[in-house]
Amino acid sequence: MVGGGLGAFVGAIHRHAAALDGQIELVAGALSSTSERARESGAALGLEPARTHARWQDLLDDELRRPADERIDFVTVVTPNDLHFDVAHAFAQAGIHVVCDKPLVHDSGQASQLREAVLRSGVLFAVTYNYSGYPMVRQAREMVKAGAIGTVRKVVVEYHQGWLATKIEADRNKQASWRTDPARSGLAGALGDIGSHAENLVHSVTGLEIEQICADLDAVVAGRALDDDGSVLLRYQGGARGALLATQVATGYENDIRLRVSGTLGSLEWRQEDPNILHHLPLDAPRQMLTRHSPWLHPHAIAASRLPPGHPEGFLEAFANIYLGVAQDLRARRDGVALTPGQGDYPTLEDGARGVRFIERAVLSARSREKWTAF
Repeated sequence: MVGGGLGAFVGAIHRHAAALDGQIELVAGALSSTSERARESGAALGLEPARTHARWQDLLDDELRRPADERIDFVTVVTPNDLHFDVAHAFAQAGIHVVCDKPLVHDSGQASQLREAVLRSGVLFAVTYNYSGYPMVRQAREMVKAGAIGTVRKVVVEYHQGWLATKIEADRNKQASWRTDPARSGLAGALGDIGSHAENLVHSVTGLEIEQICADLDAVVAGRALDDDGSVLLRYQGGARGALLATQVATGYENDIRLRVSGTLGSLEWRQEDPNILHHLPLDAPRQMLTRHSPWLHPHAIAASRLPPGHPEGFLEAFANIYLGVAQDLRARRDGVALTPGQGDYPTLEDGARGVRFIERAVLSARSREKWTAF
């Protein structure tokens, strides 16, 4: 792991999720850019001192010096956004598989370089859009594929948070400080941090490809350099229309992401704060409430569940499904066998690159104030 030392929320989430199924062990890290904190973090997590580093370059060099059968199988990158490209590109070039947090990188040029490195080395590359790991999101995906709601006409996705409703970065809040800094966060604030999740959720469920985009981005809190609120209209290939809202200044909201997909034969609704339920609204039948791990769900949705019906599963388990898919793919590659249906299910480099493109085009649309911008 690179980044994610003691006190880092996302790093801890990744570690818990990776360990949940007993398939993955953390053995090495460059967990902080500060030597003392890196050592403290490594010791607290039980890493060998020799495999605990303050610089990610030293971690990579150390692993490459080791015999092939003793090296790490993959690296997880959980740094702030500005380091994603350098770390992921170096490890991919070295032939080490990569799991990278989102948004992938700062621009499409970097995404293209990553794609070239991955194609040359043949490594696995996963991007942790974790909402795609929820069982009922996968159920929705399979229902759309099977034509349960007909041809998709309208998509509305909303992601409301309120933690940046005041200028907490001025009080040196670590999470807020780097997310509101263009040098570290990139082109966008809320749109990149949570809007990219919303875009990926739509694509994961519907498979729709964006054709045109019309965005209105704003820094509601005075003095903030990046957007903390965004509204985006979308036109998809094939004629479907969409609306995407992403805000981190919705006072009182916690982590409210919700998706509505409407087609010619019905609609689907899912909300992350009530994740074990998927609402199906058929055209000529009563509303149905589908519950996680029920026997009539699609096998891919059932495979993403661990507990019996009625026992809540949530954020960690969805994140763990991404890591389980990575582990299954790595083992299949190592053993020279094919993945079975439902295995190896995780967002890829292409998902990450599309997310970067979405951020770029939305920012361009908002800055140009043109009605529509080609995707």
